[in-house]
Amino acid sequence: MRFLVTRSMDDAVRTAEKLASRGHEACLAPVTRIVPTGDPMPLDSYDALIVTSAHAEAALASLDRMRPVFAVGERTAEPVRAAGFPDITVAEGDAVSLVRLIRGTLAPGLTLLHVTARHHKDEPAASLRAAGFTILQWEAYEAEAVETLPDNAVEALRSGQIAAALHYSRRSADLVIRLAGEAGLASRLLGLPHLCLSADVAAPLRLAGATTLVAEEPSEEALLGLLDRVS
Repeated sequence: MRFLVTRSMDDAVRTAEKLASRGHEACLAPVTRIVPTGDPMPLDSYDALIVTSAHAEAALASLDRMRPVFAVGERTAEPVRAAGFPDITVAEGDAVSLVRLIRGTLAPGLTLLHVTARHHKDEPAASLRAAGFTILQWEAYEAEAVETLPDNAVEALRSGQIAAALHYSRRSADLVIRLAGEAGLASRLLGLPHLCLSADVAAPLRLAGATTLVAEEPSEEALLGLLDRVS
């Protein structure tokens, strides 16, 4: 079966490999591209780093490698290790476990620098502030929207070659709905089953009238576990 994958290209390629190992094919159709924002790093001192995406990789070069790092999951920790940070503690892949890990490791009152995206969620910063930490947020990169739906996705949707779509972020789900509409393919897209990483990711698709399936937990393995339900 062929699945529409709208993540940024590097992530989409890894997902395509996982789909291929399960006997499926990916239609790579990134609706965002990761670019640096150019925003300067905060000048305030900090006690530890928070990294919630591997897309922070380019920003790591300017940071103090002697500070402890808290990574949201193993995939995120990989570029941190490659950049030479020796003290890395890894959570279970979601904001809840990351907050729990930090609260169990550090004393309230410390200042944490969160290297994050331009379009980011309130968590983990909101819960950490509530727990007594000072959070500095550096919006070092962003998922910039592409202007049009990629040609291969247009052709695959128009010709009925897509069995379902995979969604990893609410923003990309919003974008693919808009881009498909602009291409005159809204009904084709919304007529597919949509496999979503979380209920939040699924929300714009449900609002648009699409059928959605939500992973039991916010991990790619759980998301890919939904494949059998549309095969």
